Amino acid sequence: MNSLTKKHILIVEDEEYIADVLVAYCQQNGFQVTHLINGGQVVESIHENNFDLLLLDWMLPDLDGIEICKQIRQFSELPIIMVTAKSEEIDRLMGLELGADDYICKPFSPREVIARIKSVLRRSNTIQSKCDELKFDGFVLKPGEYEASFNGRFLDLTPKEFMLLKLLIENPKRVYSREDILHAIYTDLSDVSDRNIDTHIKNIRKKINAISSIANPIRSIYGVGYKLETIN
Repeated sequence: MNSLTKKHILIVEDEEYIADVLVAYCQQNGFQVTHLINGGQVVESIHENNFDLLLLDWMLPDLDGIEICKQIRQFSELPIIMVTAKSEEIDRLMGLELGADDYICKPFSPREVIARIKSVLRRSNTIQSKCDELKFDGFVLKPGEYEASFNGRFLDLTPKEFMLLKLLIENPKRVYSREDILHAIYTDLSDVSDRNIDTHIKNIRKKINAISSIANPIRSIYGVGYKLETIN
């Protein structure tokens, strides 16, 4: 179902009055809404939920919108609309170059916000319909649904395994170092290491081999990292 009225919007705004207005208008227009005031909770919440759009305040007390936007773009193409009092052109360009899809300056009309949300969602739906699946040599990945299959059979991958396999499928034959992969699938590197990547690769291979015992498309490049190859 592609109806805009069924979409789930994440609103991150610490000013109570503005948040109440945004939540009310979104709900009046049929959107499902989740509201956060703490920027530090945003990335984790996106990992755990299937949001369709993020309405993100630029200035938050703990983690600003720019840093949040940068972290999200390391693992997701979730549409982002920045909401801010910063109206200078350089700020607008900075927000868009870091991955924001649109930009609204305070004070704003709530009706304009709803119009912007619908516009960004329409563009996102069009793009998603064109690239809804990733296919490579027996693999089919559906990023929007976090579903993967191999040779027509379901691959039961964890979110990190899915992100890793997606990275390899998007650029087959490219060699990724463990550091490249770490930065692509983790937002917080404080408690992870190269060993995590090796474990993910081992688990993905095991799940592929459970479907086809002779298939080994993920090749180890000694001293460098991993790449995806066509199965002979």
